[in-house]
Formats: sequence, C-alpha cells, structure tokens
Amino acid sequence: MEAVFTRWPHVIVQFEDFQSKWAFKLLQRYRNTYRMFNDDVQGTAGVAIAGLLGAVRAQGRPMIDFPKQKIVVAGAGSAGIGVLNAARKTMARMLGNNESAFESARSQFWVVDAKGLITEERQNIDPEALPFARKIKEANRQGLREGASLVEVVREVKPDVLLGLSAVGGLFSNEVLEAFKGSTSTRPAIFAMSNPTKNAECTPEEAFSIVGDNIIFASGSPFNDVDLGNGHVGHCNQGNNMYLFPGIGLGTLLSGARIVSDGMLQAAAECLAAYMTEDEVLQGIIYPSTSRIRNITEQVAAAVVKEAIKEDLAEGYREMDARELQKLNEEEILEFVKNNMWSPEYPTLVYKEG
Repeated sequence: MEAVFTRWPHVIVQFEDFQSKWAFKLLQRYRNTYRMFNDDVQGTAGVAIAGLLGAVRAQGRPMIDFPKQKIVVAGAGSAGIGVLNAARKTMARMLGNNESAFESARSQFWVVDAKGLITEERQNIDPEALPFARKIKEANRQGLREGASLVEVVREVKPDVLLGLSAVGGLFSNEVLEAFKGSTSTRPAIFAMSNPTKNAECTPEEAFSIVGDNIIFASGSPFNDVDLGNGHVGHCNQGNNMYLFPGIGLGTLLSGARIVSDGMLQAAAECLAAYMTEDEVLQGIIYPSTSRIRNITEQVAAAVVKEAIKEDLAEGYREMDARELQKLNEEEILEFVKNNMWSPEYPTLVYKEG
C-alpha cells in the first residue's frame, strides 16, 4: 500500500475477493491511513442497507423506522459481518448514535451460521461476530439456545427480514420459508444475496409461492420477475454492488477526501435507498434499473462529496480546493460531479481507401 500511494498519491484502492480472515484485518489496518475500501465488506453492506431501507419504505413507513425491524441473518463471513456492522451503525445513527443506541440496535439481529444461532455460549467465537452474539438469557426467553437451527430461529423470532449472505444455495428451504410466513411484518422481506446464482439461498419463485405475493424479494444474482397472475408481478430486485462503488470512488476522488469514512459510505447507501419513488417502492421495487446507472452514480457521488465536506475530510480536486468545495450548495455539488464524470464519447472514424 505504501508503494502504491507513493507512486500514485491520489489513487483510490478497492479491495475485492479477499478471504474473510484477511478482509477485516486489512480493512482495519489501512482504512484510516489510505484512501481505500473493501467492496465485499463495505460495498455489499451499502447495497444491502439501501435495500433494507427500501423494504421499510415499501411497508409505507419512513426510513427512520428501520431500528424497529427484526432481522435474521444467515451467514457470518466477511459479507455477512460487513452488512451487520453497517446495519447496526445505521440503526444507532437513527437512534442517537450513543452507547445505548448501539446496544438497542444490536438486539435487533439474530445471526445464524453453519453451527446455528450464535450466542455468547459459542466456543472460539469469531471476534468479528462477537458483538452480534445473542445473550443467552435473551435467547432462552425466546425459546432458543446456542446453535438453534435457522428454521427454529425464524419460527420463534418472526422477523421482518430474512437476510441471506451464506453462499449456501437453497438454504432458505421450504421449511424455512414456511416458518417465515409467521412474520409479524405487514410486508416481510427476503434477501437471498449470495452469488453466483447457484449459491442463492432461494429463488424468487420459491419465495413468492410459499410466503405470499406481498413480500419484498431481493437477490445478489439476476433472476426474472415472477408472474403472480391477474396482472400482478413479483419483482425480483438484484442488489448489485455496481449501484454504489462507482459513485463511492468518484465522490471520494472529487472531494479529495483523505479516507473513505463510515459516514461517506452511509451517505451513499441512504442516497440509493431514497432514489426510488414512492410509487416504485410500494410496488415492491427497491432497486432501480441498471439502465439508470449513470444517473445513480451522479447522485451517489454527490452524496459522498457532501458528506466528506460535512466531516471536514474534503481537500479538493484539481482547481476546486477545499474552500471552494465548502461554498457549493447541493445543486452545485451535483453539477460539479456531472462536469467531472468521464463520458465514453468518441469521434466517428471513417475509413477511406487510398
């Protein structure tokens, strides 16, 4: 990293496909020193957070109600823990961003890995998963124990959201989906986020046919929408990291931020969540069409620049120094972003013989 930034001092480094055991260590080692981020941990988390906030909107509720959501998470690898950390920070931020808020947010998650429900009784628990281990008294009050199966957890918790980041294809079995029908949510959400397609925890057809037409469904892999009959469509929302990482990179570059902060990542996720219209989210569409990616990138980058200025991290870009950046209003920041985006336009070349 030192060599890279010595050679290219303004570069932004994106980490990708690191093993879980290295992903967090390297992220924590470098994130406060260099302009870098880990897309598997932070990009996946941001897109998932945007989807989770969109699911709250699809219930006809404001995003500020997110801390009330009960979320069962299947998977405690780098992606799963990354999403958990980001979701807890988002909830805590909405609740006041103090110690009490973080504790309240922690209690909204139930994490299940290959060994079952993670509680404080777990032996040799991964330090990254420890903050999300259920207190054994809490678990027992819910009729759960250390290592309880996913179907047991879903049946007892009756969550608003079932979030899959396990990389285990078919993990959301018919039995699990049947248990999820007991959700207390007015519009439960299933996020089968593992890639590639064969690793998806379930298909949209399975989810809609078993749980019901009223669910919100999102996946990490591309699936076709589901024909529910009578002119109704079950929308399959693909939560692709491409919605965020171009805007995060561009916004960081244009702001001249020294690091990529949690606040900048949070701003990107909230921007994506707010991008959809009320009519779209009420139809169950929580992610936009990828045909709108250029406009999405503009909006996300502008949100990142704005947050970098707010956190006093922005040092400017080319002729736009930090003082000039601070004078810009929201419309001017967006225009600044548009003017500095690369446009893939080339002159037409005509071949002439001779």
